[in-house]
Amino acid sequence: MTDNSDEGYIKFHYDWIPAPILDVDIDDLIFWRQKLYDEKLIGSYPNGIGYGNISMRYKANQFIISASASGNIKQIDASHFALVDEFDLDKNWLSCIGNLPASSESLSHAAIYSSSPKILAILHIHHKRLWNKHLYVLPTTSNTAEYGTAEMAYSIQKLIIEENKYAGIIVMGGHEDGLLIYAPDLNQAGELTLSLISSEQTYQI
Repeated sequence: MTDNSDEGYIKFHYDWIPAPILDVDIDDLIFWRQKLYDEKLIGSYPNGIGYGNISMRYKANQFIISASASGNIKQIDASHFALVDEFDLDKNWLSCIGNLPASSESLSHAAIYSSSPKILAILHIHHKRLWNKHLYVLPTTSNTAEYGTAEMAYSIQKLIIEENKYAGIIVMGGHEDGLLIYAPDLNQAGELTLSLISSEQTYQI
């Protein structure tokens, strides 16, 4: 059984302005989040701790991401997203604006966005069989790098730079069940994720 005792807890330092995100179209974020939720790729464990998140680039290296503890909410809306407007990987710190603080995995997303300006969308899903199947087969982060830490962020950044691709999949070696899917737009990231799930279901039959 997966040990998720510390899943969902924010480990980085952050400054948070509790205010709505204004004048931003996040319909595609909500659409794909709901699809991933329906597939149980984003959700919550029996203990109520949420897992998985979704983001899109906003301006420069700023990005909009699902909020902390939103995985256990069945139907989300704009109030369940936050804008990360600044971050510092060295300091393990970010600042965000939203009705709720940004996801506990925000620095992992920040590491990807800061590695390539052509990556515009990131999905972080949990899937035990896919994680076990692709661990060390697909690009995999250090197994000593825990989620929400600077070590994880730099391990992800290193892989993105080495791969030099605008779309791909990263297995989170130190974050059991966790995979990151990134692409130049949300639809491509979502379709890549669904095709990954479809291939796994076919493999199981």
